[in-house]
Amino acid sequence: MPLAVVYAGTPEFAVPALEALVAAGHRLLAVYTQPDRPAGRGRALTAPPVKRRALELGLAVRQPATLKDAAAAAALAALAPEVMVVAAYGLLLPPAVLAVPRLGCVNIHASLLPRWRGAAPVQRALLAGDAVTGVSIMRMDEGLDTGPVYATVPVAIGPRDTAAALATRLAEVGAQALLTTLAALGRGAAVATPQPAAGASYARKLDKAEALIDWQCAAAAIDRQVRAFLPWPVAETRFRGAQLRIHAAEPVAGAAPAPPGTVLAAGAAGVDVATGAGGLRLLRLQLAGRGVVSAGEFAASEARHGPLVGAQLGGAP
Repeated sequence: MPLAVVYAGTPEFAVPALEALVAAGHRLLAVYTQPDRPAGRGRALTAPPVKRRALELGLAVRQPATLKDAAAAAALAALAPEVMVVAAYGLLLPPAVLAVPRLGCVNIHASLLPRWRGAAPVQRALLAGDAVTGVSIMRMDEGLDTGPVYATVPVAIGPRDTAAALATRLAEVGAQALLTTLAALGRGAAVATPQPAAGASYARKLDKAEALIDWQCAAAAIDRQVRAFLPWPVAETRFRGAQLRIHAAEPVAGAAPAPPGTVLAAGAAGVDVATGAGGLRLLRLQLAGRGVVSAGEFAASEARHGPLVGAQLGGAP
């Protein structure tokens, strides 16, 4: 049964669910998303992905800076939604807003709750080395991702998954799980199960300072850091006094022992670096102010300024 829906989401992760709602015939009363913000080198005012897609679909878009004031809650109530669907919106829904929809506010969360409640569940799962994550469809309450759960769908984390790739898969899975939940809500058959107290963990918001690589760590841990921080903030180190961002890497077997951060080999196959345990092969790199290049291109370019093998990566930014 089609429902009258208000949708709230902001990044690319939230686009598939929006598209799925439209394709399934639900009536989209309005799409809420965060305000346009400066982005890129030119800091041009940029619309979030959900706004761009909503406008393409001919949907009404609202971009309040907050939902905490009475006027925002009243404007939402005037739409008379049956349900509000939220996916990575980025703004807190106060009690007055949570109480508006007859069927409640339903959230698509990118983890198997109660693990990784919070702002960065995909990245925290990768950093922790989790083998499995997933999507939870949850009825929102006043807590941070603490509401009862309608459905969970596990998703395996591949050994080379980046945050971007994993989030894309989770977004598609979440969109389909959402439709199933809304169908059950419409029939009055949806059951939300309270989250267990055991196993809860918090996925705190990413801090750019976390992107700095500590070469004393094991290669496996740094590899997870590289994959978790793509596309943002991108893992980085220092090379010859300049920022060097690592866009792709992989652990390499048989690395010779050397002080962590030492370049062991450099060529078309990659730039191998010693870590606290094992070696890490850098595959795609970016020096400050330049584009992303392959390891072979980087090695050929930087060899003109002195030997790469034996050079040291790391140090304070």
